[in-house]
Amino acid sequence: MDPQTPQTRLKWFRRLALAGALLAAAVVVLGAWVRLTDAGLGCPDWPGCYGHVYPHADHNFSKALHEMIHRYFASTLGVIIVGLLAWALWNRQDREQPRIAVIFLFLLVCLQGALGALTVTLQLLPLIVTAHLLGGLTTLGILWWLSLTPQRESLSAREMALRKFALGGLAVLLLQIALGGWTSSNYAAVACPDLPTCQQAWWPRMDFRDAFVLWRGLSIDYTGGVLANPARIAIHVTHRIGALVVGLTLSAVGALCLARAQSRRLQVIGGLLIAAVLLQIGIGVTMVHFAMPLPLATLHNAGAALLVVCTVTLLRMLWPVPEDRRGTLAA
Repeated sequence: MDPQTPQTRLKWFRRLALAGALLAAAVVVLGAWVRLTDAGLGCPDWPGCYGHVYPHADHNFSKALHEMIHRYFASTLGVIIVGLLAWALWNRQDREQPRIAVIFLFLLVCLQGALGALTVTLQLLPLIVTAHLLGGLTTLGILWWLSLTPQRESLSAREMALRKFALGGLAVLLLQIALGGWTSSNYAAVACPDLPTCQQAWWPRMDFRDAFVLWRGLSIDYTGGVLANPARIAIHVTHRIGALVVGLTLSAVGALCLARAQSRRLQVIGGLLIAAVLLQIGIGVTMVHFAMPLPLATLHNAGAALLVVCTVTLLRMLWPVPEDRRGTLAA
């Protein structure tokens, strides 16, 4: 195949986007590891660590190393996204070359860099930490979307009707991810050590008013959390309820794909979506049962990334190439 053809250029663009998506998933998991090992302030400055590009042994080396490895991966991801932007602008005359999504992705990764710096300078402010997590998973979702080749076949009316359900599923998933970030950044994951009850009660004493205050001012060190236990319990219980809502919603979307879709691909991704939901719920239940072990807590973030990938794949399949553009679609 001629390397100068639009089809070949698009093929390599999608390969680079796929590499970025895999790296973004690694960054999300590493970010969770940093947060869960209390290494978010392992390097009190940014972008270096105690003024160096590599942590020195005379500081808290283990936590600093965790933080810097996360920064190395995130910086490499930034380079890939800059490369995608340059590629998209260079080949902007190609009809199938994505441009708007790549520009938005570039702006998002710039925002992510700023949020990463604020995470350190504002001493793990929960609002910033949660926004940073959402930005990371949004980056993953866009990169995964760009890596997928649009489908060529037309959709039936029953399949077209699945779009609104898939979009609704993505919306509730993003809300639950934000709630998960809020739970983690406020150290509320261990507030309910039992399941299905919490603190041995179906509705324990909770303080919802204090639980969801987004801004508490500056000059506060949020390491270890600043909320009283009733507020942390309120956050944890809300996260559990959200998990139930999201699990039922995404399972219903997957079941509709299995029941309504004529395309084998849509049926497969519907089944995978249901499997990803069950896996994530299983990880969550096991986390509580074994008192939040670090590997499982980190894997819970990987499960969220998998749900994002499955949902974005479904949406990509539900938006095939329009009729008047199929002639230029990459093979």
